Amino acid sequence: MGKIVSLLSGDGMVMCHAADTTDIVSRAEYLHQTSAVVTAGLGRLLTAASLMGFRMKGEDDSLTLRIKGDGPVETLIAVSDSNGNVRGYPENPIVELPLNSHGKLDVAGAVGENGMLYVMRDLGLREPYIGTTPIVSGEIAEDIAYYYATSDQIPTVCALGVLVNKDLTVLAAGGFIAQLLPGASDAHIEQLEQNVNALPSITEMLSAGKTPEEIAALVLGGFEPAKTDELDIEYQCKCSRERVEKALISLGREELLAMAEEQDKAEVDCHFCNRKYRFSVNELKELAGG
Repeated sequence: MGKIVSLLSGDGMVMCHAADTTDIVSRAEYLHQTSAVVTAGLGRLLTAASLMGFRMKGEDDSLTLRIKGDGPVETLIAVSDSNGNVRGYPENPIVELPLNSHGKLDVAGAVGENGMLYVMRDLGLREPYIGTTPIVSGEIAEDIAYYYATSDQIPTVCALGVLVNKDLTVLAAGGFIAQLLPGASDAHIEQLEQNVNALPSITEMLSAGKTPEEIAALVLGGFEPAKTDELDIEYQCKCSRERVEKALISLGREELLAMAEEQDKAEVDCHFCNRKYRFSVNELKELAGG
């Protein structure tokens, strides 16, 4: 089980969400059997989705992040609900690259430095809101901050990290998003920059035992922050046989009957949890309406 918290400065000008997503990223690694660099990239995106989706107003609201670059992983997808629970998957789970110039997993090399970040907010309206910005680094945190600055015009600091053990298990994962709210002054900007620049990496702080609340408090040091929310979060796939049946029905009667004629059964895999749903010829015909 992960944890996410939200802190707000005493004057209401700066907010910070921080999360420990170690268990979530561990679950993703187990489900998708990812290589180390893909675990790091997917874990960062899952963490970002949780931080961005957390506290959306509607109970059924959701946020989807998709980053598609020219690197070998090709596409990473993460989906969050309004409580910060997430699920996701990589297009290519196994990518092997040498460490980058800093001796770290080369997430930018796996994602690529050319491509797009897509942010889709489904707020229960007729059409979801979709925002797109170009990839600026492929490291994901910088790409999220750039999205907020250019698409939403919200000055944002984002830090994301995943520490992978030699046996490919996840030692630590998490991140934070800090944002200046309307009315923030240059003094707020300077203080926030000073705080963030003085921080160790997110994985160093988590490995040292710091909680999301303690991390957010460091980010908002000098702002007299107060906690406004805290939730447990998890890797949560929402697939079900009923949902798969609805998806099959949406293909139309003719397509379903053709499937029944051409094969003795149908199998549908969930990308998020790899669960398999099998349908016999008779079940396909029933879904087609006879």
